[in-house]
Amino acid sequence: MSDTLPNGAGADITNWRDAPHSAWAFHHVDQVVPCAPIAHDPGRVQPLRRASQEFGASVLTPEFLEATSTDAVVVLRDGEIVFERYAKGNDARSPHILMSASKAVTGLLVGILAARGDLDAHASVTRYLPQLAQTPYGAATLRDLLDMRSGVRPEGEALEAYDAAVNWDPDRAGAAPIDLRGFFETYSGLVAKPGGPFAYISANTDLAGWVVEQATGETIAALLGKHLWKPMGAEREGAVTLDRGGLARCAGGVCATARDFARIGQLVVDGGAADGVQVAPAALIDDLCDNGDAEAWRTGEWGEVFAPISRNFRYRGGWYSVGDDPKHLFAMGIHGQNLFIDRARRLVMAKFSSWPQRIEYGPLLRTHTAFGELQRAAAG
Repeated sequence: MSDTLPNGAGADITNWRDAPHSAWAFHHVDQVVPCAPIAHDPGRVQPLRRASQEFGASVLTPEFLEATSTDAVVVLRDGEIVFERYAKGNDARSPHILMSASKAVTGLLVGILAARGDLDAHASVTRYLPQLAQTPYGAATLRDLLDMRSGVRPEGEALEAYDAAVNWDPDRAGAAPIDLRGFFETYSGLVAKPGGPFAYISANTDLAGWVVEQATGETIAALLGKHLWKPMGAEREGAVTLDRGGLARCAGGVCATARDFARIGQLVVDGGAADGVQVAPAALIDDLCDNGDAEAWRTGEWGEVFAPISRNFRYRGGWYSVGDDPKHLFAMGIHGQNLFIDRARRLVMAKFSSWPQRIEYGPLLRTHTAFGELQRAAAG
């Protein structure tokens, strides 16, 4: 059977993240779950020139692309497209879901807003959401949420309630519908002191999104359009999924084309600037690259899992940084969504996939290895 279904035949809320439906649904998310558009400015598109010579074909071979269930891949070198491929019905106009790479986009947005004085990333969550004072989130800061150091870990029935609240699944039989705000207001589960070891909890980033909306009085979709998509010169409109109360799923629901995903990477390479405009502060980009807590990662839950890639990891604002030589930064999401950035070599690789399983360690390691090969080739 083909790994993609014509016109999404049979894809719906019950199966959109399962193969073979996911190969279609991942670039038609707005036809499956509620979404809000992220506006771009058609008169302000930042062109991506195509380089005179292709780069990376010896690494990103047809066999590699198939083995890693690739939907789309765009490689930029010094801001030019040096490699671009699409499969499974995707093309340059297809907005594909980023899954948890959305956390990196959220981290950029929060940093931009903090630099503008629209919010304080080091403030307590309860400064903006006082109704959470008596919940386990009462002691956490926005910074703790973004860095996965809130100390809060929903498990068991609480995790099931969170999964229901994000609005990516059909309602559970016999369960009262709940949205993300309702989940956070009623959660009373496990908690440790904030600021400790890294513990990956997607709910942290969704709560950060609510904090942002409360602090600014604007929706995440509107803010992303105003402060990222438009000023960086996005080529196409993006989107973000919504819970039943209209709150954006900042932990995993952002959708973008592969080229615009790569533009985000180029923005980081260029120190937050796009076409001479400082979209994100240069200090924010440096912070994401350099200021994650190495000890929090080393003592956290993924230190050993990622050891085959490197033991020199940090996590900051939704971004993973690797301090090896060569250094690089990346964002990632389940089912194979990746954005790799090497600032020194001015190299970006944006890759969308539809892995059948949420996590597939073989394709994950191969993808990281491939980017390492591109880095070495770029250095030569």
